[in-house]
Amino acid sequence: MLELRNITKLAGAETHISDVSLKLERGTLNVLLGPTLSGKTSLMRLMAGLDKPNSGTLHFDGVDVTGVAPQKRDIAMVFQQFINYPTMTVYENIASPMRVAGADRKTIDDAVQRAANLMKLTPYLQRMPLNLSGGQQQRCALARAIVKNAGLVLLDEPLANLDYKLREELRAELPRIFAEAGTIFVYATTEPSEALLLGGNTATLSAGRVTQFGKTIDVFRKPNDLVTARTFSDPPLNTIVMRKSGNNLSLDGGMAFPVPAHLGDVPDGIYTVGFQPHHLSLSPAGAAPVSIRARVIAMEITGSESFVHLSYADVRWVMLTPGIRKFETDETVEVFLDPQLLMVFDGQGRSVTNHAPLAA
Repeated sequence: MLELRNITKLAGAETHISDVSLKLERGTLNVLLGPTLSGKTSLMRLMAGLDKPNSGTLHFDGVDVTGVAPQKRDIAMVFQQFINYPTMTVYENIASPMRVAGADRKTIDDAVQRAANLMKLTPYLQRMPLNLSGGQQQRCALARAIVKNAGLVLLDEPLANLDYKLREELRAELPRIFAEAGTIFVYATTEPSEALLLGGNTATLSAGRVTQFGKTIDVFRKPNDLVTARTFSDPPLNTIVMRKSGNNLSLDGGMAFPVPAHLGDVPDGIYTVGFQPHHLSLSPAGAAPVSIRARVIAMEITGSESFVHLSYADVRWVMLTPGIRKFETDETVEVFLDPQLLMVFDGQGRSVTNHAPLAA
């Protein structure tokens, strides 16, 4: 197990990591999810021993490794700025951790061939890294991390340079490989969709703080606060002010509807409600959908989906709807929202609902 206890990292007057505590078990996939500059790479560098915290300690299997150099830790790393040995062939790059460990020739060859096959590198094993594309060089670095069979594997957005098909294959395959080896697998990404595809556990980061940590689907469906909900939404989370009075709810803009069951115990008052872009639809869904008339601001069509940017009560929303939809700018459209899907946050941004919405 890797345990971080009250870790803080400063850079001059700036706080890069603020009082982070985490426990990562062996054989688990752990995603660090957050926007650029949220602290993901800084936290990974601390886990690796490349940087030392200003306060707090790191423990691996019960041993304090806070001041231990990276080369003396049982780790493998693949960062965005991937590194290969330019004077070695792809084969020798992949094999290098096992040679350092003193493995025999057959064990090395078998491991290199398996990793190369997984990474689609078999035809390039005798090439030099500089003769490969950027994506192929990244795959070489990933293959080297796989054969090292380390206790802790740190991957910082490692699939960004790969083509779509291979990226999807590796998202499914990498967690299985490291889990079978009993590895602690830490994967940083800016993409909520990637965290959901990978599964496992997710720690959401914002401004150097871990806002929530738990099973990925639970963090997505049951965010503890508004910051976490926003971190785990792409396109951005839709929000609006809501007032609760008795058995009635009203949104800014005048829309009113009965209190759904999961909000029955929420005290009367003013709240912020949030809902995902795919929770808005062009046709009624759910037991008692709310009809809202909103103005179209812009359209984005991806082919299989359409993003409709809307304005309601001077608040901007995004609706994600399947298929190709064409609306004119400033056109008024009727959209529907299932109140059972609403997430509700108080004035401090804390969730006031303690269970998941009915659907993701």
